Amino acid sequence: MHRSLSAESGYGSETSLRRHGSMLSLTSAASALSSASTSSFKKGHRLREKLAEMETFRDILCRQVDTLQKYFDNCADTVSKDEFQRDREVEEDEDDFPSSTRPNGEYNHNNNGSKEKLFSPASPKSMNGIDFKGEAITFKATTAGILSTLSHCIELMVKREDSWQKRLERELEKRRRVEDAYKSAVYELKKKTHYGGPDYEEGPNSLINEDEFFDAVEAALDRQDKIEEQSEKVRIPRLSVSPGDVYSTIGTHRFASKVEEMVQKHMTYSLQDVGGDANWQLVIEEGEMKVYRREVEENGIVLDPLKATHAVKGVTGHEVCHYFWDTAVRMDWETTIENFNVVETLSDTAIIVYQTHKRVWPASQRDVLYLSAIRKILATNENDPDTWLVCNFSVDHDNAQPTNRCVRAKINVAMICQTLVSPPEGDKEINRDNILCKITYVANVNPGGWAPASVLRAVAKREYPKFLKRFTSYVQDKTAGKPILF
Repeated sequence: MHRSLSAESGYGSETSLRRHGSMLSLTSAASALSSASTSSFKKGHRLREKLAEMETFRDILCRQVDTLQKYFDNCADTVSKDEFQRDREVEEDEDDFPSSTRPNGEYNHNNNGSKEKLFSPASPKSMNGIDFKGEAITFKATTAGILSTLSHCIELMVKREDSWQKRLERELEKRRRVEDAYKSAVYELKKKTHYGGPDYEEGPNSLINEDEFFDAVEAALDRQDKIEEQSEKVRIPRLSVSPGDVYSTIGTHRFASKVEEMVQKHMTYSLQDVGGDANWQLVIEEGEMKVYRREVEENGIVLDPLKATHAVKGVTGHEVCHYFWDTAVRMDWETTIENFNVVETLSDTAIIVYQTHKRVWPASQRDVLYLSAIRKILATNENDPDTWLVCNFSVDHDNAQPTNRCVRAKINVAMICQTLVSPPEGDKEINRDNILCKITYVANVNPGGWAPASVLRAVAKREYPKFLKRFTSYVQDKTAGKPILF
């Protein structure tokens, strides 16, 4: 019986405990202060090994619980049998009552032998064949081992979590630095005027959206304005070119008929009042200057006709048209041109000009080849003023073929001017305070390329009024104090 219970308990006697697959001896585990127990939990063990130890401890603890449960069950059975046996013996003693009569007639019950037999203390070891004290010690050692291993597992997990946390922090720091570098690179690229790649320029596959495109164009135009302001301060004044003779006759060159056709169209349509026309939108009004626009698109390209009216005091229509047409003074007031040259002189009043405009990144650079003619249209009514006109329209020429470097734009532009004179008082001579020039400027431009429509319209709304004010102010400055040229 003792051997069978010892085998079931998984241990044996209190002095001989078996090893059951655990990495540490339960004999050593029985002592909480054992150096072998503490050394078995050295920090060099990996978590997987400690989990394996936990599995071993779990199996041992389950067997110990079963053994202790059997011990308590046997104890309960023994107590129950003792109570039953005691009741039977008491009943037998009462039936076979050996007694002797004392002198006083009392009976002397002599049942000490049966009581000693009934109530003699029974040893748990002899009763169950299990050393309860040894089992309790080993149970305590097993639970201590479990707690120690569990503590070590938690310590390993905390260290691993700290390691992952530090690694995560390092990765987050690397990511932050990369994001900062990316933002800095994007910012620097936005400040540059050229990315160096076709994907970041005007084109059908451009990676720049309309807002970024507009911001870049606007920034480039602002830089050009600042450069122009500085150059105005240091510019050496040119010798004024005196206006030539009045040109009112039709030329004889090969484009003469085309020039006459353009002149008649402008005289017929460009001078019409558009204030009440619903197709024309008033986009800018500053003092005497009004700018109208009619939205037109063809194959996705903006072809908005633009018309501006202005009234400038102190200059004549002849003077305005002369400075607008004369290439000798063009670079004095035209700030958008990079360079130009006269390809062919057709007559004293007509020339063919090729010019390239400054690039406004990310838009592609534009060039234009056009015929420029100046004409004077005599009034048919003596009460009407004469009209001066400069018309510029695109043509083709063998000496200025389109190139891959620039996008060729097509234009049809006219500067139409009429001079109004207010008679001075008395016999005083007419001075510049008595003259007023009414200007009508019309422009039909096909920019070509792939620039977004919203950007083109925004640039036109900004640049055309600025050009008209700059040019008319230039003419006033150039003619101030000089004889009036009607």
